[in-house]
Amino acid sequence: MTVWIVVSILLVVLSPLAWLRPSRQQSGRMACRMRARSLGLGMQLAPQQWPHWMPAGLPSTAAEYHRPCLDAEGPAWEWWQPAPGHWVNRWQEPCEDPELLARLVQLPGDVWALRAERRMVCAVWGERSGAEQAALVDRILRELSA
Repeated sequence: MTVWIVVSILLVVLSPLAWLRPSRQQSGRMACRMRARSLGLGMQLAPQQWPHWMPAGLPSTAAEYHRPCLDAEGPAWEWWQPAPGHWVNRWQEPCEDPELLARLVQLPGDVWALRAERRMVCAVWGERSGAEQAALVDRILRELSA
């Protein structure tokens, strides 16, 4: 009887420690971020304002992976991926540049947006496709930033 009381007390004391353990989803995101950091990509969590035509349920804050542009005077652009492999601009016109489209369709389906600003190229990525896709995102951003 004493053994069961001691075991019960230990379980009650140790059960909150299980809450501190990260979930699989959190562990996967952490692995993506560490892999991207090792490749030299920058990452920040940033608030997003999604166009009304993007799928419902996208997070209000998402991870933006970015790489500095070598050409600081390059044009600014933004492409959205409302469905895997379907890239459109803000007016929902499909991408017609074959060279750019060939790069865009290689990105995982959970990269929701890709944009080039004056000093950087960034991808808004859901990180659901796994840490192995970080190298692919890095390669595409590296090609677009050159």
